Amino acid sequence: MDTWATWTTQGIIAGSGGVMTTEGGPITGDLTVHTTWIDGQAQVTVQHTGASEWYGLEGSPVAASDERAARHVHQAAVEAVKEGGGVPLSFSG
Repeated sequence: MDTWATWTTQGIIAGSGGVMTTEGGPITGDLTVHTTWIDGQAQVTVQHTGASEWYGLEGSPVAASDERAARHVHQAAVEAVKEGGGVPLSFSG
């Protein structure tokens, strides 16, 4: 049986410059961050709150050995969106 978990945080106002996505650039505004952890990887995506299209965060997926580590990755992604700067997700355990 696979072990997995998921977290979603809505209504995050991106800091100046937004957050970098793998689809080709930064996005800004009112964002939702979603993280799915499965098989030791935390995949982080972001969308404009209320929209249907999701974008992968640059720097994701991130290795996360357990659920606690994956939750930490999610919170780091939320903080990265708040900070902005248009940079890729950077995580150091």
